[in-house]
Amino acid sequence: MRAGIVFWMACAVLAWPAQPAAAAPPQGPPALLARWDRDEHPDLRGVVVLHRGRRVAERYYNGAEADELHDVRSAGKSVTALLVGIAIDRGAIGSVDDPVARYWAAAADRPIGQVPLRDVLTMRSGLDAFDEDPDSPGHEDRMDAAADPQAFVLGLPRVDPPGARYRYNSATAYVAGVVVANAARETMGAFAGRELFAPLGIADWRWDADASGMTKGQGNLRLTTRGLAAIGEMVRNGGRANGRRVVGEAWIAQMLAPRVDIAAVDPSAEGYGYFWYRKEHRIGGAAVPVSFASGNGGNKIYVAPACDLVVAITSSAYGRGHGQRRSEAILLAVLTAQVESGGCRSGDAPDAPDAARDAGARSRAGALGTKRTLATSRSAAERNRR
Repeated sequence: MRAGIVFWMACAVLAWPAQPAAAAPPQGPPALLARWDRDEHPDLRGVVVLHRGRRVAERYYNGAEADELHDVRSAGKSVTALLVGIAIDRGAIGSVDDPVARYWAAAADRPIGQVPLRDVLTMRSGLDAFDEDPDSPGHEDRMDAAADPQAFVLGLPRVDPPGARYRYNSATAYVAGVVVANAARETMGAFAGRELFAPLGIADWRWDADASGMTKGQGNLRLTTRGLAAIGEMVRNGGRANGRRVVGEAWIAQMLAPRVDIAAVDPSAEGYGYFWYRKEHRIGGAAVPVSFASGNGGNKIYVAPACDLVVAITSSAYGRGHGQRRSEAILLAVLTAQVESGGCRSGDAPDAPDAARDAGARSRAGALGTKRTLATSRSAAERNRR
């Protein structure tokens, strides 16, 4: 197995908190990442660790290089959420309370048309679409195979009132992409390139379009591991990067605020916001909340404000559960080293506006129904979707 290069610069040494002299020195990030050089599964691609914006460790595996563009699958949904926020900041979208039909005229008399954007962004559209059930009419494989994906989504029936139940599916993320494109009056890929990737210094990227020419809001975004890390660092900084504001601070807080309790149906998350996940890790008695983007195969952007850390991981273990477990193991190794060195603030997380907290509280009651009806999907969720 071929391991890539590791960056460990003098400034990074200063950024990583020192262990008290009386204790044994902890492993730094580069040594931690080397543990996976001989992983039994040869599908890990890259890991980048940022501490307060500085790249303290970077390692590539199995022949990957720093400039490799990698399909991060459903982690692209989290980027779509950022673009919704940018469109709101620019005035192209009025509010998450707006119905889909305000930005997609063809949806006016269809079940998706009257769904508020907030319910689209939290996987509670009420459409008959559930990616954990291969027989679901709105399953992502059926949408991908459709000659006209827009017509496919417009034809999906409703099975629940909007906002009533969390059901993970790519169809509603696709809808969010259509809304952004129509509101911005250009492809979402073009909008992302100018308004998000360019300000972050991300020059190398590719975002696939479907058969109708619509950028896939549900995923199939290709980025380098460094590009993923740059997005995570901007999120950690409340929407700022390279001395300028890229996304509104209020949107970042709203986006990350957990609105649905999904612990019963997802083995690696506790809460779901606007296409972003949340989990609190207990490490050595410390509570470390982590917000993250997640894609099939173990592709991740982990943001840990309490530790001033971002961990980006690319992996091609598509459809195999070990990719998700391995990525979380990498995260926990980095977090543990930081906690043990005294570099984390227990329980620190971005504050959510009152409205976001209230919405999260309201959704927890609805999530009880989700727990009862969808608990059997935990293993499938780990194996495939995320």
